[in-house]
Amino acid sequence: MRIATFISCLLITSQTWAGDFKITSTDIVAGKPLQNKNVYQGFGCNGQNISPQLNWQGAPANTKSFAVTVYDPDAPTGSGWWHWVMVNIPANTTRLDANAGDVKTSIAPQGSKQIRTDYGTPG
Repeated sequence: MRIATFISCLLITSQTWAGDFKITSTDIVAGKPLQNKNVYQGFGCNGQNISPQLNWQGAPANTKSFAVTVYDPDAPTGSGWWHWVMVNIPANTTRLDANAGDVKTSIAPQGSKQIRTDYGTPG
């Protein structure tokens, strides 16, 4: 019963988000590969591992917080790959600066939390 309630809440929430919510980035271009600066450094990749800059607007008035997830369902692992997970981004936040995913800096919004990814570390 809890699962059904949770799923129905997600459906209601997703419908309210579908309207005016927009996300843009100065680093990500639709239909184009990521720039090398945004590619991971390791596992055979030679990027700079800088998380992309993100802007958003139009969130519902009752938004409590945001989360950013970067998941690759096509990774050759059989179960996909979680590249980046940031949660508890305060509701008054409307952007993440480039490299906010680096836990060694203080660029991420105060109160947000980076979750361990499939690389084995947060950020």
